[in-house]
Amino acid sequence: MTGANTGIGQGIALAIARAGGTVIGIGRSSMEETAGLVEGQGGTFVAVKGDIADSKASVALLEEMMAEAPLDGLVNNAGIIRRADAVDFTEEDWDQVMDVNLRSLFFLCQAYGRSCMARGRAGRIVNIASLLSFQGGIRVSSYTASKHGVLGITRLLANEWAAKGINVNVIAPGYIETNNTEALRNDPDRSRAILDRIPAGRWGEARDIGDAAVFLLSEASRYMHGAVLPVDGGWLAR
Repeated sequence: MTGANTGIGQGIALAIARAGGTVIGIGRSSMEETAGLVEGQGGTFVAVKGDIADSKASVALLEEMMAEAPLDGLVNNAGIIRRADAVDFTEEDWDQVMDVNLRSLFFLCQAYGRSCMARGRAGRIVNIASLLSFQGGIRVSSYTASKHGVLGITRLLANEWAAKGINVNVIAPGYIETNNTEALRNDPDRSRAILDRIPAGRWGEARDIGDAAVFLLSEASRYMHGAVLPVDGGWLAR
């Protein structure tokens, strides 16, 4: 999985470990905290250094891992966000977000799917989208575009690969307590406006996403292809 160092990624890693799975994390940031938490509950975590923004290097890492020991599933969680008014948004901020959130995600899916098909084995891909796969948001132009793209790519791959035994699905997290939402949670007006719309009345926790990811990686979801699983406290139902 990508982006396992903190937040949602860490929650997914811990949930997979609780379910008995070995977690391999790919990323450039230290994953020592996640490794310690996973091992503390009796699981196994393997950290692999790699820059997700560099799609070619990331794909090479994944291909190497698949050649050594094919992975049962791939979780594309790594993501970044840049905030600015649309009239001020820079090309650099656009490209950085799209490279991590969409470009690398697609080519990692491609490499994983290609490897599974070459070996004639089943596989599971879980992509992490957002509520902004459905909505426009404010001051997050590239993030919104990338998360709309994640949803579209998930559906496209499901159409092409479902009959080949590869499940491709997506989780759309709501407002979760992570680094990406820290600015919103620290703004009393924005935080209150968000909480007022969430039927559950609270921000989500990383483990809420982790348990959903385990479901999509398990046999319980074997007839799910191209599905979107919102984990949002009821936000989209409002």
